[in-house]
Amino acid sequence: MKAFEAVQHYFDRAADQLSLTDNMRTLLMTAKREVQVQIAVERDNGQLQTFIGYRVQHDDSRGPMKGGLRYHHEVDLDEVRSLASLMTWKTAVVNIPYGGAKGGIAVDVHSLSTRERERITRKFVDEIHDIIGPDTDIPAPDMGTGPEEMAWIMNQHNKYHGFNPGVVTGKPVEYYGIPGRGEATGRGVGILALKMLGRLGHKAEKTRVAIQGFGNVGTHAAQFLHESACKVVAISDLSGGYYCESGIDVPAALHHAEVNDRSLAGFAGVEHITNEALLELDVEMLIPAALGGVITSENAPRVRAPLIIEAANAPVRPDADDILTEQGVKILPDILANAGGVTVSYFEWAQNRQYYNWNLDRVRQELDRVLSAAFEEVWDLAQQENVSLRTAAFMLGISRVGRATVLAGIT
Repeated sequence: MKAFEAVQHYFDRAADQLSLTDNMRTLLMTAKREVQVQIAVERDNGQLQTFIGYRVQHDDSRGPMKGGLRYHHEVDLDEVRSLASLMTWKTAVVNIPYGGAKGGIAVDVHSLSTRERERITRKFVDEIHDIIGPDTDIPAPDMGTGPEEMAWIMNQHNKYHGFNPGVVTGKPVEYYGIPGRGEATGRGVGILALKMLGRLGHKAEKTRVAIQGFGNVGTHAAQFLHESACKVVAISDLSGGYYCESGIDVPAALHHAEVNDRSLAGFAGVEHITNEALLELDVEMLIPAALGGVITSENAPRVRAPLIIEAANAPVRPDADDILTEQGVKILPDILANAGGVTVSYFEWAQNRQYYNWNLDRVRQELDRVLSAAFEEVWDLAQQENVSLRTAAFMLGISRVGRATVLAGIT
């Protein structure tokens, strides 16, 4: 099942619960605009190379479209289309005034120099500058991108349209960004994980956690949960998994990654396991925070964690989701679990429009407030309708988008 088919599967399940008509389903699932552009740049060695870039703008019924920009060699239109749709439901679930969009460039970012990344980013903006902006579509960081790329996007867009920092979020704090944006997704995962534990009657200090992925999201989630008394027993990155039954020294792991080019390779005092084995550990909480599609129908029966927090986008495939649900596993879906990033992006955008800055404490307090309110709504809806948290989250998002669409007038 391809990425967009998976989103359609979850959408239809929620739409059935809402008794949505076929016409409304087609309207809500069809993207407003899909753009594919050619990005021809000169590499440092003088060779000309062409990359393909995408921007899918899914829905703007509730506000400007919002979504990340990822640099990855496997990026294609189907993936970007699915992620744009997920952003529509995600922003609606946390009830911030945005629609959904997503972008990407098919490139191996690790093969690029800093100057090459800048040339590719600026050329991409040259191709799409007229369809993005603070009132239309606001990009943000995603896999393979970060504050540096966002600063280039803002600077290049300003050359066409004048100064307006609200065109993009996730910028460096020193360049009209916001404190706490880098940690936002991972911290949000931690906040919601503790909410889930509370609802299920579990105590943090008796919770063993395995986290697949030790990038931006995984590191901040691990740090937050460690500081909240959870026992993080396993972490992983591209170099493999690292397990310690008595608990990983998370501060030491963070330091090791910091001084080793963000890699855990060589981290000592732990047992080395595979990324696949990490998913099947005997723990109370599993957090897939790397790539999508890592839990499949093949390995789902071996997953022993009774609670999964989807920090990555679509880490559990639909057939695996059915198996895990039948096993009684509680899954906090990605459209809520990793919504901390877009929530703080909203705070950054609002401040850019007002030319007024918040401090870190206020950012964290507001993030907790927004995510907690969304969690309670999803949880209550799941109980009322006797559906999974994923279906409840989609129902909430779809109902809000559908209502806005009807109120604005379809014809």
